[in-house]
Amino acid sequence: MAGNSQRKGAIRKAGTKKGAVVGSGGQRRKALEGKGPTPRAEDRPGHKAYRAANAASKRDQARQKKADRPELIAGRNPVVEALRADVPGTALYVALNIDIDDRVNEAVRLAGDKGISILEIPREELDRKTNRAMHQGLGLQVPPFEYAHPDDLMQAARDSGNTPLFVALDGVTDPRNLGAVIRSAAAFGAQGVLLPERRSAGMTAVAWRTSAGTAAKLPIAVATNLTRQLRAWASEGLMIVGLDADGTVDIDSLDLAADPLVVVLGSEGRGLSRLVRETCDATVSIPMAAGVESLNASVAAGVLLAEVARRRRIAGRI
Repeated sequence: MAGNSQRKGAIRKAGTKKGAVVGSGGQRRKALEGKGPTPRAEDRPGHKAYRAANAASKRDQARQKKADRPELIAGRNPVVEALRADVPGTALYVALNIDIDDRVNEAVRLAGDKGISILEIPREELDRKTNRAMHQGLGLQVPPFEYAHPDDLMQAARDSGNTPLFVALDGVTDPRNLGAVIRSAAAFGAQGVLLPERRSAGMTAVAWRTSAGTAAKLPIAVATNLTRQLRAWASEGLMIVGLDADGTVDIDSLDLAADPLVVVLGSEGRGLSRLVRETCDATVSIPMAAGVESLNASVAAGVLLAEVARRRRIAGRI
């Protein structure tokens, strides 16, 4: 029979027969067995979700690496104010051959009293360390900022003996605005500031400088999920008030001011996010003259917090 390898004298030529030349031994049946559930898209190399997750992980690692580096507060006034406020400095850098004035003398004296290392370095090196900020020959190195837990803010409110007042930021990405908000929060009696973990400015040297050292006196916490934390505070009896240009009440009618309160500030451009807005018990606006579009986030925060403090003094809550 043609093609029968068992026939006497027949020779099978390699590659002349379709399929396996030797027996499969059940390998085909095994090949048909299931290989388990399909891995998630994020776990499959080559999938766009896998690449996106990888990129997000690298961004988080870079953010964490940056957060672990020490920061430098630059400028004579900011450095002196930070030292007066007991900001935990680790080194004071003084540029060689700078003009000495009262602020330089005070900075060196305060640093010496606190046991902070004083190092003279070339101006070019200080330029590099401060990313060419306006340092005026002085730079104070501070360790990475230690954020509080949101529960610490409630404890700070209880310890103060005053009605709770917190400030939460929803997507404020400018560290100068963050520093100014912290300064206003401390000035008007807030017991803490809450930041979201993502899409928010952190306590960089710029924020330290703008806060004029008040960040060392006021607990600043980070929430993994801002909306969830606001809801948790609401369940504990705090009222959530968002600052919004299209608020349901204006600042003159803010009757909630004397209650346990969380003031939420939106980002510089888009304002409050949808979920945060839906979490608010009320949204408040600041009346302005015609032709003025909006206030800077930190300025608006100062105006609202000043009104809250005024109403609390009248109500005897401060």
